Amino acid sequence: MEIKHLQYFLEVTRLGSFTQAANHLYITQPAISRIIKSLEEEVGFPLFIRSRKQLILTEAGRVLFEHAKQFDQQYKAMHYELEQMQQLNKGHIRIGLPSITNSFFFSHLIAAFHEEYPEITFQLEEDGSKRIEEQVLEDSLDFGVVVFPTIHDEFHYYSFLKEGLKVIVPSTHELADKQQIRVNNLKHESFIMFNKDFSLRDSIVTACKNAGFEPRIISETSQLDFIEEMVASNVGITLLPESTSTELTNDVKAITVENPTVVWDLALIWKRNRQLPEVMKEFIRFAKEKLMHKE
Repeated sequence: MEIKHLQYFLEVTRLGSFTQAANHLYITQPAISRIIKSLEEEVGFPLFIRSRKQLILTEAGRVLFEHAKQFDQQYKAMHYELEQMQQLNKGHIRIGLPSITNSFFFSHLIAAFHEEYPEITFQLEEDGSKRIEEQVLEDSLDFGVVVFPTIHDEFHYYSFLKEGLKVIVPSTHELADKQQIRVNNLKHESFIMFNKDFSLRDSIVTACKNAGFEPRIISETSQLDFIEEMVASNVGITLLPESTSTELTNDVKAITVENPTVVWDLALIWKRNRQLPEVMKEFIRFAKEKLMHKE
């Protein structure tokens, strides 16, 4: 019993006419009549009561109809799953990463995914969180890693890293020997900041205002290396996430911020109303698993 013959039987039953079913299936009426006759011979019972006005299922026809529907659904489900497996073997994923993040960890995440799905290619864009959010909304990026909370509610997200900020000062700075420092102790300092595309900048400005002062920003940039060089050259100070500060040179010193602790919360985001291909769904599942172990 062929699945295609069962599908023809379902179409005759749905339309109640050999002629209409033949036209819809783009085959001749004699051909579909022969197929139904062969099914009747195979099951050993007539499937339809034929009359001038309509076709009516016999008792055997109703039994076959119920099972044929299940076979057809399972057949289509099988094909769908196989197609999705094919889609997982090919694809291109575009990810936005803030230049401030620990790129070492994300390179390992992508390398692990690539090892499992070697045909998947990646495009990585470095920018500030705000610009990354805009690009995800514009569909020019598939995923973004941003500082949470985001100002938009059009995203699904997975928050995976929460850590404090550290004050970064030159190794010769008078505060360099401190183990901890309060934000209000920085009110007379000059700040080297990321530009306004970076949510980290907003977090630092807010923390300073909550401590009773407006930070004196003397330089803004989008490059972490430039900020480190400016601090090392004794031009000013900055605040960076704890994980980022561990990668800095010996020319600067990282000091823990206390009372209040300034928290940096990273999240993976993707567009809420977008129909994601299977490869991107699999990347979300894979990333969540790896990022959970990171925590």
